[in-house]
Amino acid sequence: MTTTTWEDLVTSALLGTDRRTPAADVLAPGEDAPVALLDAAALHTVRRRAGLVPAPAAPLPEPAPHDDRPPLPEAARRRLGRLLADRSGAASGGRRGTAPDLTELLPQWLAAANGHGYRAPASVLPALLDAARARTDLRPAALAFAGPRGLWLARFNPDWKFALRGASCRTALPSPDDEEAVRRLWEEGLFAERVALLGAVRSHDPGAALALLASTWSTERAEDRLMFLDSLRDGLSDVDEPFLEQALADRSRNVRSTAAELLSALPHSALAGRMAERASTCVGLDRTGGNAVIVVEAPHECDAGMQRDGVLPNPPTGRGQRSWWLGQLVESAPLTVWSSRLGGRTPEEILALPVADDWQGELHAAWCRAAVRQRDAAWARVLLGPPATPPATGPGTSSLAERSQLLSILPGGERAAWVAGFIAAHGLSEAFQLLGVCAVPWAEPLGRAVIDALDIARDAGSYPWSFSGVMGLAERCLDPEEADRLEVLTAVPDEPEGASPGAGGYWSEAFQRLVATLRLRAAMRAELSP
Repeated sequence: MTTTTWEDLVTSALLGTDRRTPAADVLAPGEDAPVALLDAAALHTVRRRAGLVPAPAAPLPEPAPHDDRPPLPEAARRRLGRLLADRSGAASGGRRGTAPDLTELLPQWLAAANGHGYRAPASVLPALLDAARARTDLRPAALAFAGPRGLWLARFNPDWKFALRGASCRTALPSPDDEEAVRRLWEEGLFAERVALLGAVRSHDPGAALALLASTWSTERAEDRLMFLDSLRDGLSDVDEPFLEQALADRSRNVRSTAAELLSALPHSALAGRMAERASTCVGLDRTGGNAVIVVEAPHECDAGMQRDGVLPNPPTGRGQRSWWLGQLVESAPLTVWSSRLGGRTPEEILALPVADDWQGELHAAWCRAAVRQRDAAWARVLLGPPATPPATGPGTSSLAERSQLLSILPGGERAAWVAGFIAAHGLSEAFQLLGVCAVPWAEPLGRAVIDALDIARDAGSYPWSFSGVMGLAERCLDPEEADRLEVLTAVPDEPEGASPGAGGYWSEAFQRLVATLRLRAAMRAELSP
């Protein structure tokens, strides 16, 4: 038996036998030191393995829960494997080639599979969770597709712990009528299970869901209270008002702000009434000059009552205090108050009125936020104005972000027609954000407007890279039925005088990739059909 330990051998190996000679019980006289070291390591290894005492077997994990959704068709299963295995990306130098980007089609495939109600094959669950871990935009759809087995599997890998707090994964929920099972899962379940349970109970009995939430509200973490409160947006109604009023006194500022925002979206809530009263004292009509003019007197202070109702006292950098307070009051007041306050006028007539002392931008921006919060399509239409109107002179806002939010309130067909008109009048350079809120697949007027604009840009001889974002959206959002009609654009065009060198070839590649992607989407849709 040698007295040299395993750690001694490792140290000699790391430092080298020239710097750390093995001990005498390892190295015999005249023996080569490296050989002796390896012999001693082999001996230690055999001794350690032979002396290992078998440990009791660990208990087996509980079986994976049953998922009764129908299985994927075989062709769709193979397609999913290819989508999850793809690691393609845009090539350097601005050229992406003609092959479709499979990673960009995975979200659409997941949405379609969930729409059909398929369950994920067990063999793809690890790759599916890895993909969701790498891309947060995939998580809701990926976790819904993974279902209860995906949640079960995520418990065994710390890299997938995000799934245990995801609110969109499907779990086997008890019946909302089974009060004991509901209470047990609410008190003992994972966060994802509790959010899903709250939604299920809420769809069955909103009052019971609020009682369930109130039973543990004071013991929840601030971030969990915020997420529970945010889940009330779906199906928000006057039944929620008492609970939200209590949340205005929460110890978390974010919870208080969210509660105030939700209450202001209820036009008959007490908070909406208080905000209407405050806003009405700040905005009025002046008829003394012959023509009616909107006059604004911004608040001079942000008192405790305003702060309790969600008004933040400290403005961001670059904003004045009084304009900051005014904007919050107006956006939280019901839009219905302004017709009676401003002489019975319609939204069109109100927005046409001049506003004194350069308050128009602040006032109209607040009305835009109010229209989005209250989902008021009538006000949204007026604030957007006709699509051909230059953005800087529109009735509401020139901000593309705010226009996108206003568009999201309108019905899908009207939204697509408005954006198509905007592209026809102003081109694609400012349309990217607007396109992102349009329903997929794009309606024919919108798809035709995008393709026509891209064709005009190609004929102008510019490179397609300036339109890569729009082209990427077109690959994901155009109706796949358009593929055959676009085939003519895949040919290399004659380059006009003054065109960028080689631009025609690049455009040909871009349109070939577009057509190939549309055909691939059509194939995916057919493979998922029952």
